[in-house]
Amino acid sequence: MSKFLILKKRRDFLRAAGDVTVIYEHVIVQAAQALPEEDHKQARIGFTATKKVGHAYKRNRMKRRMRAVVREIYEKYAKDYLDYVIVARRDTDSCAFKELRKDIKRAIRKVNKTFIIRNAENDKNKKKRKKRRQSSQNIDNITN
Repeated sequence: MSKFLILKKRRDFLRAAGDVTVIYEHVIVQAAQALPEEDHKQARIGFTATKKVGHAYKRNRMKRRMRAVVREIYEKYAKDYLDYVIVARRDTDSCAFKELRKDIKRAIRKVNKTFIIRNAENDKNKKKRKKRRQSSQNIDNITN
């Protein structure tokens, strides 16, 4: 079991909701890259259950179950510099714990893969822009 940082501010939840979202049967996982001015390296995780999924005792049980899963899988699957939000769905409290663990694992891995692909594309685009800049500078040098 490991300690993990928890998202608490509304703006962090909204930022995660606006970036990558992965939906599975028992949970929804949203994620965003941590802001550069934030001084944490470790991944942060937030948990939420809306009033649509049930009364307070039910929502609290869902969040407890999700936290228990995250404690088990955090070190292996959570990537540094990412903020995750795990959202409960209607059957999060009644599904088997194994199924919940499987869904959260798969969702986090898919989110991580999305960020890896996105970062690779950004690096590729940066290299292309750099080449274009260099070639335009070479043309300017030749014409002058």
